[in-house]
Amino acid sequence: MRKDKDEREEREEDGLGPFFGKYKPDCRSAWRLYKKGIDFNNSINLEDTVKTNENFFIGKQWEGIQANGLPTPQFNFFKRVVGFIVASITSDNLKVNATALEATENTAELEAMVRAVNDEFEAIMERENIPSLAREFARNAAVDGDGCLYTFWDDKAETGQKAKGRVRTEIVENDRVYFGNPNDRRVQTQPWIIIAKREITRCLRKKAKKNGIEDWEDIRDDDDDNLSMDEAKRSDDKCTELLLLWRDEDSGEIWAYETTETCATKEPWNTGLTLYPICWLNWDYVRDCYHGQAMITGLIPNQEFVNRGWAMSMVSLLRSGFPTKVYDSTRIKHLDNRVGAAIGIPGGDVTNAIKVIDPPSISPQVGQYLQLAVDQTEQMLGATSVALGDTRPDNTSAIIALQRAAATPTELTKQNLYKAIEDLFRIYLEFMAEYYGKRKIDMKMPDDLVQRAAMLGMPLPEEMPTSFDFGQLKDHPMTLKLDIGASSYYSEIASLNTLDNLLQNNRITAVQYLERVPDGHIPGRRKLIEELKQMEAQQAAMAQQQAQPQGGGSLDQNQRPELPQGGGYSALQRKINEAGTTAGLI
Repeated sequence: MRKDKDEREEREEDGLGPFFGKYKPDCRSAWRLYKKGIDFNNSINLEDTVKTNENFFIGKQWEGIQANGLPTPQFNFFKRVVGFIVASITSDNLKVNATALEATENTAELEAMVRAVNDEFEAIMERENIPSLAREFARNAAVDGDGCLYTFWDDKAETGQKAKGRVRTEIVENDRVYFGNPNDRRVQTQPWIIIAKREITRCLRKKAKKNGIEDWEDIRDDDDDNLSMDEAKRSDDKCTELLLLWRDEDSGEIWAYETTETCATKEPWNTGLTLYPICWLNWDYVRDCYHGQAMITGLIPNQEFVNRGWAMSMVSLLRSGFPTKVYDSTRIKHLDNRVGAAIGIPGGDVTNAIKVIDPPSISPQVGQYLQLAVDQTEQMLGATSVALGDTRPDNTSAIIALQRAAATPTELTKQNLYKAIEDLFRIYLEFMAEYYGKRKIDMKMPDDLVQRAAMLGMPLPEEMPTSFDFGQLKDHPMTLKLDIGASSYYSEIASLNTLDNLLQNNRITAVQYLERVPDGHIPGRRKLIEELKQMEAQQAAMAQQQAQPQGGGSLDQNQRPELPQGGGYSALQRKINEAGTTAGLI
């Protein structure tokens, strides 16, 4: 063991890193990488920047400033602007569709597999509440500079089937993520990635003991200043745990290791993934740095100028309303400051007994410049008067033109967000292939079998539960296409009007119409589609019978419809076998 450690340290000193051959990282090597990541973040002053940005966004804009008795007003236009921008880029309805690669052989045979993947995508979208995560994801990027989504496998989650486990996705703050190559913002090219978090020491000990770690008693409380920006939030019963992810250079698979500074909590294991389960979003790119520039970082002086300007204006207003008084103390013994109070003066002559000092009047341009600073800052951030709804459009064309003009400044950020969400669902596809195994899913019945069963008087449902092996996704690569629905209130109405016109002009059938109507508009839409298809099949069967020659009263052997074979139709087969004929079944 000592020889292995010496060889490991020697290879690390040679610059080959802690991951080579049969050797895996230990708590000491992982902690050295963690400290290396902290040093880089400190070199760019990340912690102070994030703390300042968060304070200005939530309204603690006079934090650490000596007011010296001055009023401390704050006009937090940052929160309005950031909230508007984030809402505008996350308001669209996200929908991810998987399709087989065009170069894949027998693409038509993969239709059932693609449908199973898309159905699972919809389930994950609903279960993990991806739209809500996307909003917080974009909010963190706007305020802190970066957004991070971490996906992991929960093997204890119930699924209602024999197979257990689901994918989970959570938000991680950017100052808890450390890249192996801090000069590259691309996630999948990193040699290693560390995610740090604070956990209760007792829980970490219990976890390490459960995972068979012999030295679990070595886990102790620590005081990690890097994960607690406020001293009041630090606790003496917690310990920092690191999740170290790295890519095996031979297999290309992602390995993971959980440890504290003194002891591991889970030995290294192969995740089986080929992608890091991390999505990273920069609000604005910074050259040669994996951390981005937040939307409000460079504009904090504008907010401070507005706050200070209003504070001084309030001081001037108070001094004008309640000016300083100068009085003759030999004639007025005690001055009563109550509003409207009477002051008695010995001798009766009140000439030159008291005088009010008028303060200098404030320039009316001060308020204009303060408002101009707010307006210009909002304009630069993309929250124009048009976007904020302060402009009144004259007609429908004006609505569309103003909406497009308002969305243009944030279009690049929106596309970056869509790319990050697309990467997230690629990670989900990896988890499906590696961890799902065989599960029951609702598969669509082939249309020809449904029609044949309807001709025999035994209508079949459109879908039926079928066992599906998600492991075969490894052998069939897929591409993802991100479809974004328009967020404008009139887009759905326009789509429905178009479908109505096509149906009225007999350009599409009722089934085609129902299949394209957005969800929620017609109750029981799937059931209605199924009933219409059965009616069409029955009408086709009746037309075929009427077209048959009269006289025999029975079908010729060569004209009998082919009976469906295979699993799923055993009930029909048993009836035919018992009767020995198809009489009464056709």
